[in-house]
Amino acid sequence: MDNQQLITLFTEHTGKQPCSVDELPSSGSNRRYFRLRAEGAPSIIGVLGTSVDENRAFIYMARHFATRGLPVPTILAVSDDDMCYLQTDLGDRMLFKEIEKGRATRLFSAQERELLDKTVRLLPKIQFAGAQGMDFGMCFPAVAFDQRSIMWDLNYFKYCFLKATGLEFDEDKLEDDFRALTSVLMQTDTDTFMYRDFQSRNVMIRDGQPWLIDFQGGRRGPFYYDVASFLWQAKANIPDSLRQELLDSYLEALQEYYPIEKDEFSSRLRHFVLFRTLQVLGAYGFRGYFEKKPHFMQSVPFAIANLRELLNHSYSEYPYLDSMLRRLVDMHQFTDEIARKSLTVKVLSFAYKKGIPNDPSGNGGGFVFDCRAVNNPGKYERYKPFTGLDQCVVDFLEKDGEVLSFLDNCYSLIDASVARYIERGFTNLMVAYGCTGGQHRSVYCAQHTAEHIAKKFPVKVELVHREQDLAQVFKIKE
Repeated sequence: MDNQQLITLFTEHTGKQPCSVDELPSSGSNRRYFRLRAEGAPSIIGVLGTSVDENRAFIYMARHFATRGLPVPTILAVSDDDMCYLQTDLGDRMLFKEIEKGRATRLFSAQERELLDKTVRLLPKIQFAGAQGMDFGMCFPAVAFDQRSIMWDLNYFKYCFLKATGLEFDEDKLEDDFRALTSVLMQTDTDTFMYRDFQSRNVMIRDGQPWLIDFQGGRRGPFYYDVASFLWQAKANIPDSLRQELLDSYLEALQEYYPIEKDEFSSRLRHFVLFRTLQVLGAYGFRGYFEKKPHFMQSVPFAIANLRELLNHSYSEYPYLDSMLRRLVDMHQFTDEIARKSLTVKVLSFAYKKGIPNDPSGNGGGFVFDCRAVNNPGKYERYKPFTGLDQCVVDFLEKDGEVLSFLDNCYSLIDASVARYIERGFTNLMVAYGCTGGQHRSVYCAQHTAEHIAKKFPVKVELVHREQDLAQVFKIKE
């Protein structure tokens, strides 16, 4: 379908011929969007759809939500055959773009956090207030989140993603756990609107406030799904600390419509997060592996990272699914990418008289701790042949507890940085300890720090005692 029908509809609505008709970048659907302009008039968005039922669903929902005071585009005109329509232009400020720096660095600015907070606080309003008086029979392709749609999405994951990876699995056992998951999801039955694709690409920012688009796939369903969809959106790359803050904001806004305790909410949400993650991987598999769309292939590692994080807590309710997913995230095609992006902490001991070690990563980040204030074994003749690795030196340093207090203070700084580096996806951190000769105090501190980090965090630790020409590698713990 060409855009002539849109041009005709625009001319009939405005009384003017458009001076420009620009097609906007395509999304994951087959709908086409155009920005039409006429002299002396605001621009308008024109939509060409391929499904009349989908078009009618969006048009109905947009008009209904507007009556409920929700921030959605206004439907301006509709063609006689419902195959194209005009809506208000909300601009180009997509939330996904507005949080671009945070997505790249996992360090979200105050402004980015505020936009995310406003969006999650708006969500209960569309879910509950938006559902009031709504004719769910107008929804397309399904009127409700039901057993059939759940199993369809789970099989979408199985056939469009899982099989494409080449992972071997027992289809009967997997199907049993799919049915168990379906049963758990169906236990939540609320008379609310489920947006279904509530994510930052479907939120526009206008005058500093979130506006909602692309809700035509919505239906009656549980509110947990949209929370999972938004906060675990693969390429949104939201760190867990911020995710927890946003969950608290959502729960606070939710209390107006549906009072619920946080523990109860969290226990139900985890099942929807798992389901949504599988559903998204199915979509990425179809759009990426089969339709060869690069945007979706680029999103797969982020979704796998989400899944890997979820599996930090066992889904014992679905034993075969749990074990199969663990094998999935450990496949080389996914772990090789993670290995390239995982954090390596390099810990060194050195002598100040020979200079502070260079950082070969080129990042220039980390810590240099001066151990020279700690009581020095090197001033005693009997300790001069030994290093901070030898028990006699260890006993000397630990006897008065001074070095232990020193290291505790160092650990508080190092641990905070390692945790944030992991969360933000950084790959290199250097920690160096210096003393006069690089033999006793610095060696002791570097050795104990390397062991501490390797025990506490899932990172690779490279230990170098520069003046002794000794090196050790602590691999990422399983």
